[in-house]
Amino acid sequence: MSLEIERKFLVKSDAFKQQAVEQTRIVQAYLNSDKRRTVRVRIRGQQGFLTIKGQSSESGLSRYEWEKPISLSEAEQLLALCEPGAVDKVRYLVPVGQHMFEVDVFAGANQGLIVAEVELQSEQEAFTKPAWLGEEVTGQNRYYNSMLSQHPYTNW
Repeated sequence: MSLEIERKFLVKSDAFKQQAVEQTRIVQAYLNSDKRRTVRVRIRGQQGFLTIKGQSSESGLSRYEWEKPISLSEAEQLLALCEPGAVDKVRYLVPVGQHMFEVDVFAGANQGLIVAEVELQSEQEAFTKPAWLGEEVTGQNRYYNSMLSQHPYTNW
């Protein structure tokens, strides 16, 4: 298990698309969405993943994460067992300075929401903030995908 340290921001324009080096559709749902531990099933492109995440730190910057690739058919079968409320999005990988931003453009019940995340080596690590980056929402529970699956953006 490793420690995931990331910061999360809203995105204020689609200018990031010009810098993107990859885009992939992601569909994910939760076997368990308890805030102390989430168990996620994800299909990214043609690959499945099973991910367990621990509770976020007080700052919301870090939490433990364990992820294992699984077959597409295993992921499809596990999705059928998940809690209601799958999250559907397109993820853009956008290099900025020494970091790779993951920009998620949500569809379906979360249409209109665009969120960028950047993974860091430490909570104090500096990074370049591109002009398209908006308000920081790190640690705000309603922006966690597990919460978006239960309380979609279009219902806020």
